[in-house]
Amino acid sequence: MLPKRINVNTKKSKAIFYGYQKKIEKLYQERLRIQSLYNYENKFLKAGRQLIAGLDEVGRGSLAGPVVAAAVILPVNLFIPNIKDSKKLTPKKRIEIYPEILKKAKGVGIGIVGADIIDKINIAQATFLAMKRAIKNLKNEPDGLLVDGFEIPEMTVPQLALIKGEDKSISIAAASIVAKVYRDNLMINFDREFPHYHFKKNKGYGTKQHLQALRKYHATRIHRKSFAGVLIQ
Repeated sequence: MLPKRINVNTKKSKAIFYGYQKKIEKLYQERLRIQSLYNYENKFLKAGRQLIAGLDEVGRGSLAGPVVAAAVILPVNLFIPNIKDSKKLTPKKRIEIYPEILKKAKGVGIGIVGADIIDKINIAQATFLAMKRAIKNLKNEPDGLLVDGFEIPEMTVPQLALIKGEDKSISIAAASIVAKVYRDNLMINFDREFPHYHFKKNKGYGTKQHLQALRKYHATRIHRKSFAGVLIQ
């Protein structure tokens, strides 16, 4: 028995058709956006560099917890929708994309520098140290680096620093997501150890609730005691 012919002129059919059309257009635009984020990676590839790592960090401005850096090497022209600066994604979307990056990346390295070292060498140097550790923890040594912000001192690998690199490089954007999700999970674990500070919610940043807890309970071992926000409490 032949199926009934669908009347494409019905209002419902038109809505379905235009819905699919809109999804296809949206996916096409997303592919164009992702493709544009490979410009700097492609420059390294044209220069003969094959393993380009994007680097980003999270936690510089936090009053507690470590600074965490991620180094991510992506395959050429990998398409994972919605990769962008982690700050422009919801927590739910970051958590969705995170395992996709881990699964499809050629390499992912994490570098962690705790509050005790931050207090000794300052946050800028601690950030560079975290990035160096992230590079060291990659499975394969990169032959090119794309770094968010400023060049990492004392590196022999060719590197290019990009201000607001998460908006310009797919590798840096991926690194920003990995670093953010990884550090958020660390702070959630610290929340279980130090529940008064609500690290699960504020991730160690100086929210009103966090500052009130500091005044009442004082600094913990994971607080950055050289930071003004901790010192004045």
